[in-house]
Amino acid sequence: MSYRLVFGASGYIGSHLAPYLAEQGLPVRATSRNIEVLESREWQNVVLAEADALRPETLDPVLEDVDIAYYLVHSMAAGKNFPELDATAARNFAEAAARQGVQRIVYLGGLVPKSPKSTHLRSRQETGDILRAGSVPVTEIRAGMIIGPGSAAWEVIRDLVNHLPVMITPRWVFSRSTPIALSNLLRYLADAPRFEETAGEIYDVGGADDLTYAEIMRQYAELVGKKPRIIPVRVLTPRLSSYWLRLVTSVPTNIARALIDGLSQDVIADDDRLARLVPQRLLGFRESASEALEADLKHAVPARWIEGSVACREFRPEYGFYSKQAGDSASSIASRDALWRVVCQVGNEGDFFYAGLLWWLRRAMDWVVGGPSFRRKRRHPDHLRVGDVVDSWRVIAMQPDKQLTLLMEMKAPGAGVLEFHVEETAEDRRTITVAAYFHPAGVWGMLYWLSLLPIHAFIYRGMTREIVKRAEALDTKG
Repeated sequence: MSYRLVFGASGYIGSHLAPYLAEQGLPVRATSRNIEVLESREWQNVVLAEADALRPETLDPVLEDVDIAYYLVHSMAAGKNFPELDATAARNFAEAAARQGVQRIVYLGGLVPKSPKSTHLRSRQETGDILRAGSVPVTEIRAGMIIGPGSAAWEVIRDLVNHLPVMITPRWVFSRSTPIALSNLLRYLADAPRFEETAGEIYDVGGADDLTYAEIMRQYAELVGKKPRIIPVRVLTPRLSSYWLRLVTSVPTNIARALIDGLSQDVIADDDRLARLVPQRLLGFRESASEALEADLKHAVPARWIEGSVACREFRPEYGFYSKQAGDSASSIASRDALWRVVCQVGNEGDFFYAGLLWWLRRAMDWVVGGPSFRRKRRHPDHLRVGDVVDSWRVIAMQPDKQLTLLMEMKAPGAGVLEFHVEETAEDRRTITVAAYFHPAGVWGMLYWLSLLPIHAFIYRGMTREIVKRAEALDTKG
């Protein structure tokens, strides 16, 4: 059996492409650096595997028996050195694909202006060049803004319009783009490698409309019943605008900055060769946005609350799609069983392990505004199961002796989860990690999260160390 490999299946496009190919009856293998991300998605007829392009030893096993490999990874979130990481990853992948006899690599790149100023766009272009330098034929499909729930560019537009009645914007709002619907792009990705003539080719793809970003925001605003004022200011550069975006959008800062840096130039798809090979009705922006909003409302988003946790079951369109994170870890000689027993006592009689007064104050604030704090008790003092209530939290995912995920049900300008992880790190040591993930609802949600960061750092550090202390005491008692 020959597989289609979706390499980078935990990302935005990969998380849609893998089930899309499987629904067409194709054998699909999907990979991620963290297989737990994929395991929670419950895809049908998709083989899951763990691999990392920066760890060459993981590549050959997942490329075995693969005829078409989709390369969908990039390192934008890694920081300033992401171009070097992207280049290394692409080189490793091309070499492994050649060793395993892969017949075609399909690479999703970005639309590139004639003289790209953006480091992000140059890196995407260079990644395609490195893949083509290998012996496996490459089909590169370049797209601009992708319209669909979870797309970083779409989420930036959505957050700006949803949460700002007045926008003071840089000149990039007059740059032009040809946004493409997620459904149209998936069709191109699935069908392009069926044709021999697409081997070695680069195709630019876009939707039916050629719009400025200001027009895109206004059309979206009309769909959601808002009338924002957009005021362009020449002195506000794309670089400066990327800094204040962190207060408005929940898209990770590094990703938002890379995207904004690329908005100063027009990115237009003026190539219809693939459209002639793969005929389909291309959606305009308004129809694409309506499709994305409908998916939001139906919760039909295969994205994640967090990497390695639980599917985004509680996602609400007014909340930021991307989560903010805080937490801490501690190493221990305690047994896994002892650590897990302590974790499962969370919230028992209002005990959250550390900083009891701060927890009490937050619960009191929730109670005053009608939240569930102090009103609900645990089903059992020592044992938990999915669905159990823990004061103002609810158990939504659980892997015994390994992971516990609690959904926050207290009143807050956003939605969040609290996670506990127990991991084996050495023959005689374990690590306990406590992590909070928050999806802010607009500007107030972002300010709420930022104001609590110092307190979170203090609390979660104390929680991990108190859990270790109690677990080691349990082991001592036998």
